[in-house]
Amino acid sequence: MNGGLLSPDTVFAPVRSQTAFEETVERLGTAIRLGLLAPGTRLPAERELCARLGIARSTLRQALTALSHSGHLRAVRGRGGGTFVADPPPAAEPPSPDLLAGWREVCDGRLAVELGVAALAAERASAEALDALDRLAATLEELLDDFVAYRQVDIRLHVGLAETTGSGRLVMACTETQGQMTGLISLIAHPPEVLASSNAQHRRILAAVRAHHEGRATAAMAEHLRGTEHVLAGLLPGG
Repeated sequence: MNGGLLSPDTVFAPVRSQTAFEETVERLGTAIRLGLLAPGTRLPAERELCARLGIARSTLRQALTALSHSGHLRAVRGRGGGTFVADPPPAAEPPSPDLLAGWREVCDGRLAVELGVAALAAERASAEALDALDRLAATLEELLDDFVAYRQVDIRLHVGLAETTGSGRLVMACTETQGQMTGLISLIAHPPEVLASSNAQHRRILAAVRAHHEGRATAAMAEHLRGTEHVLAGLLPGG
């Protein structure tokens, strides 16, 4: 997905299973921002949406809940109810033009750095270091309703994983990219469903690193980073 949706049919085309939650958030968020789903539009019924998007109902509901928390959708109960595009759509403070213009390059730089971190961590990380990172992941589970605190621990986890490589240069690069990402992430809403999905990906990364499986570790990291990119593409103003 690149945000360049051309028709309503594209909005509900099947998504890939590996990042289904994040891609669904991106797809619907982008469609709302571009006006393909106009304010007040009623979404198709859950069963139809699941069939058209090719996703499980639980995944769809998580995505719809996230978009409701972010102000993009609203649920109406009772006769004539359903899920509707918010009217008016959520307002956002004007972001820095430079920050928004270069957000995909920031994500590309992060991808290059953190895939390298995952590969080397799978080779070098000690069990003791991974125990500490697992504790951070457990802490994140308790912070799903407090994004400020969540983000601080999230950064510690990513930089901590870089530290397990023993490469000072990688730690510096990871710290720099995390700082850049913080600026971008601050521009969007942070529903608990998005944070929970992100932390589930953390768990998969750490499990693969603990197993010393470089391929699985880099694949899990790529899924995690692409998931963040999908959410940014769906929710950033002008993303």
